[in-house]
Amino acid sequence: MHPNIIKIQEKIEPLRQEIINHPVYTAISEISDLRIFMEHHIFAVWDFMSLLKALQINLTCTTLPWFPVGDPVTRQLINEIVAGEESDVDARGNIKSHFELYLDAMEQCGANTTPINTFINALQNGKSFDEAFEIAEVPAAAKDFVNATFETINSGKTHLQAASFTFGREDLIPNMFFSMVNDLNSTQPDQVSVFKYYLERHIEVDGDHHSHLALSMTEKLCQQDEAFWAAAEETAKHALQKRIDLWNAAHSEIVKQSIVV
Repeated sequence: MHPNIIKIQEKIEPLRQEIINHPVYTAISEISDLRIFMEHHIFAVWDFMSLLKALQINLTCTTLPWFPVGDPVTRQLINEIVAGEESDVDARGNIKSHFELYLDAMEQCGANTTPINTFINALQNGKSFDEAFEIAEVPAAAKDFVNATFETINSGKTHLQAASFTFGREDLIPNMFFSMVNDLNSTQPDQVSVFKYYLERHIEVDGDHHSHLALSMTEKLCQQDEAFWAAAEETAKHALQKRIDLWNAAHSEIVKQSIVV
């Protein structure tokens, strides 16, 4: 592995541990808690797809007439990841993106999908991000998370986009979260089975294989440019901190709900 990859991994490890050990996971014990978590997390699932497509747009040819663009190995890496994320299958064999599968999971467990759907519809109808955030009443932390992602996307710098994608967008969900989902599914499969499938599919499709592809892509884009590597490290740290902020907000809402109940 490239020494600069190892260096970034070492530098971001404290932030990764903070996410892995975040109290939001232990706070989730009921379906109502899971709903709050998902209502925040869905925005990260959505803008992950936007980050992925930004990389595909910048690293491959998506215009006509077609010309070979960039490094062929990098093209192959990003196209393989896109295929897995954008055109996977649900438990019944229907072709769906991971975002659409997550929406199905939210609907099954009774989570509120109105904010994310309203937000996307507003964007599709020509509203600005700020207008869409306001119309959809998007949680503040989710708004900040999306804005941070699109700041990286709009930079047009593929090495920063790759760094955010590779180091900042791992789910980093600990085993206890999977155990909790399994426990809920054992008693309430009619509300949790789709989310359980989503997590299992995410591990299968996006796990080690996609991680290795993403690391290779980042290495190729940063090459031997130390300034690129330094900027990639800062971008990775920023992305992880925004994930922590999003988890903090979800945790706060879960705790607030438990107090009210």
